[in-house]
Amino acid sequence: MKHIFKPFIYSIFAASILFACGGGSSFVSTPIENIDTSPIKEKELTTTELNSWSHLDLAKDTIPGMSVDRAYSELIKNKKGKTVIVAIVDSGVDIDHEDLNGVIWTNKDETPNNGKDDDNNGYVDDIHGWNFLGDGYDEQLEYVRLIAAGDKNAPRYDEAEALYNSEYQKWLGRKTQYDQIYQQITVANDVLTKHFGKSDYTKAEVAAIKSDDEELMQAVQVAQFIYGNNMDSMAIAIEEIKGGVESINDRLNADLNKDLKGRKTGDDPNDFDDKPGYGNNNPRPSTKSESHGTHVAGIVAAERNNGKGMNGIASNVEIMAVRTVPNGDEYDKDVAKAIRYAVDNGAKVINGSFGKSFSPHSDWVRDAIKYAAENDVLFVHAAGNDSDDIDVASNYPNDAIGTGPEISDNVITVGALAPNYGSSMVSSFSNYGLVNVDVFAPGTDIYSTMPENEYDLNSGTSMAAPNVAGVAAMIRSQFPSLNASQVKKAILDSGLPIQAEVVIGKDKESKSLSEISKTGRIVNAYNALILAAKMAN
Repeated sequence: MKHIFKPFIYSIFAASILFACGGGSSFVSTPIENIDTSPIKEKELTTTELNSWSHLDLAKDTIPGMSVDRAYSELIKNKKGKTVIVAIVDSGVDIDHEDLNGVIWTNKDETPNNGKDDDNNGYVDDIHGWNFLGDGYDEQLEYVRLIAAGDKNAPRYDEAEALYNSEYQKWLGRKTQYDQIYQQITVANDVLTKHFGKSDYTKAEVAAIKSDDEELMQAVQVAQFIYGNNMDSMAIAIEEIKGGVESINDRLNADLNKDLKGRKTGDDPNDFDDKPGYGNNNPRPSTKSESHGTHVAGIVAAERNNGKGMNGIASNVEIMAVRTVPNGDEYDKDVAKAIRYAVDNGAKVINGSFGKSFSPHSDWVRDAIKYAAENDVLFVHAAGNDSDDIDVASNYPNDAIGTGPEISDNVITVGALAPNYGSSMVSSFSNYGLVNVDVFAPGTDIYSTMPENEYDLNSGTSMAAPNVAGVAAMIRSQFPSLNASQVKKAILDSGLPIQAEVVIGKDKESKSLSEISKTGRIVNAYNALILAAKMAN
């Protein structure tokens, strides 16, 4: 990979700092290093590197990870710390997954399956969390709900209607395009499979075909086009395109479907006090394809060093599963209730890998965030995946109105990084904002847990947020005396400052991180623990 600028100074605290808990051990920082003296990684990442890149170290590995492995080997070592509960406010979490089942929170004040609210928290038999979606999953986008309600005097109605008309036509066009591509590729694959008498034919075999058969040569053209777009086989291409078709159909049939009646909980989502305790006690995914929450949970807390799958960021952590986010936009009522549920049941970190551009009851959510702050709970939020400046474009939930004053000091909003140290290190999809985005963290090609004991790579600021939530859990475990605001400060102030310009946004502008985020930094667990130790003394 070509890098178009010189690397920056790798900033690490120079002083020795006493470790604030456990046996008089100490966290000792290393001298300031100039990463200009280190080679920049030009080769593509190996599979091992790709599957763990967010844990790696920029100075040692020339990959812009968070120095998690270094933090464990040099700082934490065998120091267990205090158990920290992290709430995953998301889609369902596979709490039975082989890499998660040992780190799932259990409500010890609730007797399982007796049909009673033993702890009087308003939720019956909530053993491992709560499901605010009940039996539902497919939902509309918020602006579609707004125009479906038909109140033309509602705030932002005209904006919602114009957006709907534009988006519906765009996705309808994409459906036509993808359906045609899918048909062309499957037909070509059938022709080549028949020609070779096998389905696992190779690029070389296709390239060697010489024939007067027009249909066969058309199939060859299609295959060579696929190979030229970094696809290793036609079978992989078919699966990719099939996934695209399914995603587009989801968008048209659920997200943009004005007639969809997705809510299954029997409450009024516009009445905060209607039907307390709605939903049920099963926070698992409704289907295998409902994988987002499981992936996020694994990033934070998949069991470390158990010989299975991958390692989460944090050890000595328990995951509270709070199913809140559907296949579409989440309801403000559910989000506000979920945050309050997490706070009331002992979570010290909440991860929110969700967001939307319309929020009719954003005040409910801000009140819940403020409630979390009052109860010493940190809220880590994904910045969003629209390549937008969210100081300008609306993005919810937020801890301020526009670029106004923050309601509390317990929110970290996270943009996404790719594993490409250099001008392209900010993920192309990532939102940004000088005021509303705090830091950046790994978010492209993050390997984590998937439902039914599987693992896969996913990308999004949805992956960046739990990387930071994991670092926050590490700090809260090792330094329980620090409050949520102090943990936030330790993470933000200790990040690695990027001085050079990176490419961002739909227009591919070049700007420095200090122009597109509050800190101009990328999160570094090693530095954060050192600063936390200093703050705890």
